[in-house]
Amino acid sequence: MQAAGSRVVITGGSGKLGRAVVREFAEHGYAVTSVDRIRPADLPHGVQFVQADLTDYGQAVELLTAIDDRYGEHPVGSGGVDALVHLAAIPAPGLLPNQATFANNSITTYNLFSAARLGGVRRVVWASSETLLGLSFEDTPPPYLPVDEEYPVRPQSSYSLAKAVDEELARHFARWCPDSGFLGLRFSNVMEPADYAAFPGFDADAHLRSWNAWGYIDARDGAIACRLAVEADLVGAENFLIAAADTVMSRPSAELAAEVFPEVPLRREVPGTETLLSIDKARRLLGFEPAHSWRDGLD
Repeated sequence: MQAAGSRVVITGGSGKLGRAVVREFAEHGYAVTSVDRIRPADLPHGVQFVQADLTDYGQAVELLTAIDDRYGEHPVGSGGVDALVHLAAIPAPGLLPNQATFANNSITTYNLFSAARLGGVRRVVWASSETLLGLSFEDTPPPYLPVDEEYPVRPQSSYSLAKAVDEELARHFARWCPDSGFLGLRFSNVMEPADYAAFPGFDADAHLRSWNAWGYIDARDGAIACRLAVEADLVGAENFLIAAADTVMSRPSAELAAEVFPEVPLRREVPGTETLLSIDKARRLLGFEPAHSWRDGLD
């Protein structure tokens, strides 16, 4: 369990989710090192930035052990870095050729998990993905709704296949380091407040956003989930769905499910516009409770 004052290294810190995560940790008193290939336009006060290519194992190891005087006088494995939040990746399928996406994302995760083990970093929080649920649901409906972490992963792209490999890597690194926590956060589609203006238009066609059961996550809530995972008193490998408490739609969730997925059973009552991506496990084990909704952003 980490707390304010601990040093956290955040990879992918210049990305959409990464920027919010960097702010969240900085505002809660952590010593933050943000890592990316591209320097962000601005950094919160006191945040260090390191430009690195994490497909290079040597750079990953240096990042989590020692970079000159960045972490003070700490020999390898002595704990100069307290936690790793690993978000760096090609962020979606189709942006690069399939092999390039898989190669980049899987080797980056291996390098960082291995470097964390070498450097004595015992708290690793990393970005898994809702795509492991079997997206697109329009092509392959889920076995039940609300979906959760209990059924086997069903990757449908090279991107999600790499995430499946990442989760398996985490399981074995946690086995090798029994005092460590490797917590994978299966983020839903990350949104910022500027994105919410488009949401009312989704109501015209229930199929427009059915590919992920109408889910999303506000970047600020995704950042809170990262911090709670770093602070959680958990060891071993665990995976958590991280989504908003509601859907992107104005129509009731049960009504949407009945129209688009009539053969998929509802395992429990889903009142109002409650999410169909279950966040019960994250609520129970991390204390996660989304604080932001697109509905508030349009007030």
